[in-house]
Amino acid sequence: MDQIDRRIVQCLLQDGRASFRRIAQVTGVSEQTAARRYRALVADGAVRVRALPGPGGSREQTWFVRVQCRPDAADALADALAAREDTAYVSVTSGGSEIVCQTRSDPAHTQGSVLHRLPRTSKVLGFHAYAVLHMHLGADAKWRAFDEPLTPAETALLHQRDDAPAPPEPGSRPGVLAEADAPLLAELARDGRTGVVDLARATGWSKTRVSSRLEELLDGRALRLAVDLAYARFGFHATAYLWLTVNPGGLRATGEALSRHPETTFAAAVTGSANLLVTVTCRTMDDLYTYVTDKVGVLPAITQVDVVPVLHRLKQAGTRVHQGRLAPL
Repeated sequence: MDQIDRRIVQCLLQDGRASFRRIAQVTGVSEQTAARRYRALVADGAVRVRALPGPGGSREQTWFVRVQCRPDAADALADALAAREDTAYVSVTSGGSEIVCQTRSDPAHTQGSVLHRLPRTSKVLGFHAYAVLHMHLGADAKWRAFDEPLTPAETALLHQRDDAPAPPEPGSRPGVLAEADAPLLAELARDGRTGVVDLARATGWSKTRVSSRLEELLDGRALRLAVDLAYARFGFHATAYLWLTVNPGGLRATGEALSRHPETTFAAAVTGSANLLVTVTCRTMDDLYTYVTDKVGVLPAITQVDVVPVLHRLKQAGTRVHQGRLAPL
């Protein structure tokens, strides 16, 4: 991956639906080159953009689950979890004896959920489930660990609007997913960068309705753009879960501080004695050590840190991972 590829990915991490015109302006290449490079990255299994339900758009509860199992059963169980529609970020950790994954569960319909099935699985020796209380999803809560990050001016240019916002559709509920949104969500789940014209053709909606509804759902966080990366393809080989015990009075400030670190891919307050979960991705284990000691260790409200390295990941936000590459949908 060269510098242009890395800068295109950084643009996508800032705005997964940024136009190729904006990406070209930031990266200093032509619009055609930006589009061609992006398509090559997708074909190579290095990056994929998908739109998924956000924390404000569903009544489902998000959980993180740590599953203890026999090492000889971990890969098969992890693969089964990764195949489910209600899981994300499925990883084998702790030398191959533990699986960590994110899952969603509707409190009104628990039958068949991961939380319901795991205790009944013979391969499982034990598990702990942590409900997500609050995700830190601010504008600065993005992974930005590349050596040459975008400048503030480049980020501002990337976020400039190409056109005026469309008026909301009559009767729509901003920030709340509805049954009528299903065809739109289905297209965006396959490719979060699908253009308005193609979305209108696939849904049978007008372009104005597509543009308006998409903006409502994104602004209301009913829909979020997930940029899946094959981190190893960009030279980042050390991913870990940090299970932190934090004094309650400092929980919010600590979570916000950690979410702004370039190495952080996710930060959320969770239930349990380890009440803050952070995922980080660094280039090497030495870099991970430096991060934990120099950035995590200095935060005063943290009383305990459990560092759990990822041995290998089988699924990102919504994309399976095979031999270090994002598998085709």
